Amino acid sequence: MLLVIDVGNTNTVLGVFEGETLLHHWRVWTDREKTSDEYGILLRNLYDASDFSSREIKAIIIASVVPPLTPTIMELCERYFGLTPLIVGPGIKTGISIKMDNPKEVGADRIVNAVAAFSKHRRPAIVVDFGTATTFDYVSEKGDYMGGVIAPGVNISAEALFRQASKLPRIEIARPATVIGKNTVAAMQSGLFYGYVAMVEGIIDRIRKEVRVDPLVIATGGLARTIAAETTKIHVIDENLTLEGLRIIYERNLS
Repeated sequence: MLLVIDVGNTNTVLGVFEGETLLHHWRVWTDREKTSDEYGILLRNLYDASDFSSREIKAIIIASVVPPLTPTIMELCERYFGLTPLIVGPGIKTGISIKMDNPKEVGADRIVNAVAAFSKHRRPAIVVDFGTATTFDYVSEKGDYMGGVIAPGVNISAEALFRQASKLPRIEIARPATVIGKNTVAAMQSGLFYGYVAMVEGIIDRIRKEVRVDPLVIATGGLARTIAAETTKIHVIDENLTLEGLRIIYERNLS
């Protein structure tokens, strides 16, 4: 079995593959203060609750956008699995060309998403990843990673509103019944939710206009289903896109 680990700024997602089948996945908070032993105990508890044994894991691949935590996760793999993980980064075979001024700057998760999007659909695509930041990445008809857009995530926007405006409360991100709010909470929810949907639609339209093709739009990440339900601009919701991309990259580095 293959263990794939996607270390994000807010959440870390883990998945176990047998061949091409994703058997199980878990989402946990990313905690920069946790030690490799604390992560090891957490993983052991997750395994115990899922009828898996860590001895069944034969390989591990990691994509991390939290560099200070990467050595901790690597140590965890070596101590608790006896395996040296493959890290997505310079020198690894991804199978795509990165058309950026400095390819080393691109977050590993964005490359992994691009690999999965083209491998699964074989056509130009925009990948919208609703994470701590919301990223839009364009993959060309040749499967090249062409670049993209990084915008504040909706939770960051909500938190900034709460922190900077002393009379406004902290609210849950949810779709209000009407655009015109009848109280402060509803008005804030409307601004955040519908404002975010409009931002997503606007950026997708501008990318389409710029590339002059009609790419497939794939949404992934925690809020993908919530936002996609409100717009016709998103064609596919693939919550496990990053995990699939990690599996594909691992297989491309076997030989």
